[in-house]
Amino acid sequence: MLPAQFRMTRSAEFGATIKHGVRAAQPDIVVHARRESGTSGGPRIGLVVAKSVGNAVQRHQVSRRLRHVAKSVLPDLTPDERIVIRALPTSRQALSARLEQQLRIGLRRTHDLMEKAR
Repeated sequence: MLPAQFRMTRSAEFGATIKHGVRAAQPDIVVHARRESGTSGGPRIGLVVAKSVGNAVQRHQVSRRLRHVAKSVLPDLTPDERIVIRALPTSRQALSARLEQQLRIGLRRTHDLMEKAR
């Protein structure tokens, strides 16, 4: 489970990350990332699992898998990072290992894009 201190909860934080950050698309997820200067407390991760993913039970299953996968990548993130993981409809059938691999690839790509933007 993703600890509460690392969860993104405010709508404004989600919006800013998606609108002003960089993104990397994968087959089952889209990773949005942004560095927010002047923040402390560690990285924050938010999930977007829309109705297009499936019914409520399927969305909750995908959310649980993504939270578990997100916890495994926390050590790779800097304290000023804000990450939003958007589940695509195909994530419903994806295994956790595949989601983790795609998240790591997506994070690597967003880090590269953020470095180029500096």
